[in-house]
Amino acid sequence: MDGTIKYNEKVVRQFALATVVWGVVGMAVGVLIAAQLIWPALNFDVPWLSYGRLRPLHTNAVIFAFGGSALFATAYWVVQRTCQTPLFAPRLASFTFWGWQTVIVLAAITLPLGITQSKEYAELEWPIAVLIAVVWVSYGIVFFGTIVKRKVRHIYVANWFYGAFIITVAVLHIVNNLVIPVSLTKSYPIYAGAVDAMVQWWYGHNAVGFFLTAGFLGMMYYFVPKQANRPIYSYRLSIVHFWALISIYMWAGPHHLHYTALPEWAQSLGMVFSLILLAPSWGGMINGIMTLSGAWHKLRTDPILKFLIVSLSFYGMATFEGPMMSIKTVNALSHYTDWTIGHVHAGALGWVAFITFGALYALFPKLYGRETMYSVKAIELHFWIATIGVVLYIAAMWIAGVMQGLMWRAVNDDGTLTYTFIESLVATYPYYMVRLLGGVLFMAGMLLMAWNVWMTTRPQRETVPTTIAAQEG
Repeated sequence: MDGTIKYNEKVVRQFALATVVWGVVGMAVGVLIAAQLIWPALNFDVPWLSYGRLRPLHTNAVIFAFGGSALFATAYWVVQRTCQTPLFAPRLASFTFWGWQTVIVLAAITLPLGITQSKEYAELEWPIAVLIAVVWVSYGIVFFGTIVKRKVRHIYVANWFYGAFIITVAVLHIVNNLVIPVSLTKSYPIYAGAVDAMVQWWYGHNAVGFFLTAGFLGMMYYFVPKQANRPIYSYRLSIVHFWALISIYMWAGPHHLHYTALPEWAQSLGMVFSLILLAPSWGGMINGIMTLSGAWHKLRTDPILKFLIVSLSFYGMATFEGPMMSIKTVNALSHYTDWTIGHVHAGALGWVAFITFGALYALFPKLYGRETMYSVKAIELHFWIATIGVVLYIAAMWIAGVMQGLMWRAVNDDGTLTYTFIESLVATYPYYMVRLLGGVLFMAGMLLMAWNVWMTTRPQRETVPTTIAAQEG
């Protein structure tokens, strides 16, 4: 509460708690499927526990349940405070919470049952896709309604990023989910062949570009300056960063379709825009990290700042790696290998999860009227466990991926393949073990966070001073 303004904090608390719960669930499924790649018997011959069904459940749980709930929570918190006004349409805001949780539960039911569109990040069938659209449009009404009734003339840059993310994801989701339903659980896309692939990866890469980048940059532009207690390094750079990022990101999707039936010019266009994308991405990273100029000493004592700043380092690394992997000659080596998995998790764990952890650790005490989290030492421990976990995970996948790419295209003098696919798989097993260890460590950090949040948010008991208790005794 600032002054006499009564902000809507109930929906922020709900989404913040949901973020932690779904983080535990999504990462637990991730650990299970990582283990299944080493010990396939862990599917117990049960269809709905098979890797092919649990893997989309894992991605949806981590991206949309964990990441999505974090974006709702922080967007609602940030827009109220930077506009100095309570949320527009509080009942609609409440609907977005319950609607989003309904979507997540329906995903958790349908995906293990094999009810899917079989499109990356867009697996959910048409009735759930319709509900997503309704919830998302409601989210936009609440967010932009709050902007419209703001008490300050200026619109802070974090709200630009949140706003772009909300509008773009709405367009992406609706266009990519234009289908012809044939039953309650089955539909066919209105697109065919290469056009369907093009639309899917226009959606798929921009789900990364806007859901997992622009939205979380909105988080970064609020929580990094707030936690460091310093203004953003360059406000002008933040505006250039915004317009450059949203203008270029939209065109990078075809780099997922190198060496396919997609026309050559479209593949090359995707590569060129991906390479240009490096500039605004690093501009944002530098702007966030340089905000600590003159306050670097705070990193020694503030584990929340550690999460926020290291997340930016991973963001910079992942946004260098992405454009590099979009170069067609590099892509010929990396595509379909575990290098891609390493790249995705450098962004998803190192950037998205770390900035979420930092933001939530900053938020929970404010949401529950506490001075700090229950245990600051636990935050520090979480940071180190998670950092080691991420490094083990992505390093193992990088090495495995390059090895796989080299083995798959190695040929003998007579033109026959040097290695069978099974040989490349056997060679990958040690790296799968390291990946699993990294995942287990990251999961342990998530459980530690859940415990810390539980201890911070539980009702505090009234304690009787010992001197008074002694007198009464």
